[in-house]
Amino acid sequence: MSVLELEDLKVHFPIRSGVVFERTVGYVHAVDGVSLSVEAGSTYGLVGESGCGKTTLGRAVLRLVDITSGHVRFEGTDLAELSGEQMRRARSRLQMVFQDPLGSLDPRQNVESILAEGLEVHGIGRSRADRRAKIVDTLERVGLASNALSRYPHEFSGGQRQRIGIARALVLEPDVIICDEPVSALDVSVQAQVLNLLEELQSAFGLTYLVIAHDLAVVRHISDVIGVMYLGGLVEEAGADELYTEPMHPYTKALLSAVPIPDPVVEDAREQILIPGDLPSPSSPPSGCRFHTRCPWRQPERCDTERPELREVAPGHRVACHYAEEILAGELRPRSADVASDTPPRA
Repeated sequence: MSVLELEDLKVHFPIRSGVVFERTVGYVHAVDGVSLSVEAGSTYGLVGESGCGKTTLGRAVLRLVDITSGHVRFEGTDLAELSGEQMRRARSRLQMVFQDPLGSLDPRQNVESILAEGLEVHGIGRSRADRRAKIVDTLERVGLASNALSRYPHEFSGGQRQRIGIARALVLEPDVIICDEPVSALDVSVQAQVLNLLEELQSAFGLTYLVIAHDLAVVRHISDVIGVMYLGGLVEEAGADELYTEPMHPYTKALLSAVPIPDPVVEDAREQILIPGDLPSPSSPPSGCRFHTRCPWRQPERCDTERPELREVAPGHRVACHYAEEILAGELRPRSADVASDTPPRA
């Protein structure tokens, strides 16, 4: 059963000009028509390069940014239509873990104050003693001792600060947690510890995760379903194993070809797909397929003028590409200038 559903979600930021008489001269299409669903108790991984709209989508679910159009349904309730007070109450069941653990924690508050704030706002706990007992229990769940209560964020390591951020979300007993690059600011060894912690908490409390990341290895490790975003839109969605073994969208193929393989023989012999050019501006996205300006498999006319729908090409596998089946079957070949194979051995 889907606990979170996004339907044609759009978030456009106005571009304003003028000093005395300000006017809107355009829009940044940060999220432009995304539809997806997250099953209860599962982890949905959202990947893509910087600037594709991943973080904006996560913030839009919690309405930390204004939704231009579309629907965000949480257990059947459209969050986009809730009043401010109704949305405030709903946030106790929808929480977020932010990318920068230091920047997201108030440096003037100690750990107890940081975690107690949400409990007080949502009226959880009959007294300060009840709230403190809940906070201590939550800290133990994330691997921190009770002596952390009186300490401040700057006194902890990066991994410990992220555990505090996770505890702040967990203490409200949410159903869904949106994790925005939860380990990108951490050392590799600490990343594994935090990912294992998230999995343990999911198993213990039946949590549902929407994990936003750019590290494909991280997403594969933790996700049940993976969605790939490009320039504000979802271009491919499939189960984690299927997406990695048989990607069908050209952009996904290029992303996976850039992931190093820890075998020098395989790494040097495999096909590498190079994406030419720069990411187009989201204020003036290309017509037709958003990826056609950089796609090695681009076909004239249709790719340039007709935006492909995200369609199901196999059970549980959706792709936004006009020629996904032909590319998979090898009937269409990429331009040779954008493919590097048999690369020379590294020095």
